Amino acid sequence: MKFPIPASVIGEAFLAACRAELRALKPGNVHIHSSGHGMDVQHFEQAAVAAAPYIAEEGARVGRRIRCAVEASLAAAQCNTNLGIILLCAPLAYAACEAVTGTALSQRLGNVLSGLDGIDAADAFAGIAKANPGGLGEAESGDVRSAEAMPLLKAMALASNRDRIALAYVTGYADIFEFALPLLKQARKVAETPELAVTTLHMNLLARFADTHIARKFGPLTAEQVRHEARRRLNLCQPVTKLETLGKLEQFDALLKAHGLNPGTTADFVVATLFTEALSSQVAEPSGV
Repeated sequence: MKFPIPASVIGEAFLAACRAELRALKPGNVHIHSSGHGMDVQHFEQAAVAAAPYIAEEGARVGRRIRCAVEASLAAAQCNTNLGIILLCAPLAYAACEAVTGTALSQRLGNVLSGLDGIDAADAFAGIAKANPGGLGEAESGDVRSAEAMPLLKAMALASNRDRIALAYVTGYADIFEFALPLLKQARKVAETPELAVTTLHMNLLARFADTHIARKFGPLTAEQVRHEARRRLNLCQPVTKLETLGKLEQFDALLKAHGLNPGTTADFVVATLFTEALSSQVAEPSGV
């Protein structure tokens, strides 16, 4: 198969990525082994099913995909479960299924991100404001509640120092293409189960990047402390998580949840990495992804 990928395949890949993330133990997040933060797996499953048709909507702009997917998710789950996932996956879906210049997914995505405009921003901001993510706060310029029109990429650049999803827009998803995706591919080669490879990805992301969802709600010091605690436990995931180390990771999971610490941004990047992997696997690309 070559780009563009059919919308039906995009939707199936999105759902598969969301479900694969939920099946893996991811300390601090909701998964099949443990609910948390007033949510359970069913909330995320309902939101993913509702969002998928809009993430994969043929011909729809990126901003529209974001707004409609958020609205559908909120209606289905009655809470914000997947705003970050939608923000990361909508540009990837557009890059994969629309008439975009480039042979590699990363190149196509870069062209999509650079072309996002004020119309995309208005729709995306409307979706973000409806989701009302924890610790959203306000900004002097580029605030999501403002009617101010500016290109979406410029708005993301203004938030990039405090939000890794915004930073991803600015860097062309460097965290995924340069770190997360290669790590996931390597983990899959040696993991006993697909779920253990995903757990390995989660722990490495959590140990490498301070989670900005935690930072918004509890401050950067707390986010850095969580990153430090994840780094202390990376030996449980080297070179890959094993069945016998899950018990200690479950203890870490319980510790984070007992303190209300939800590394939601990390979970968003896990799903986006799985989605990127699935899209890339659909095509034979000359180099990279």
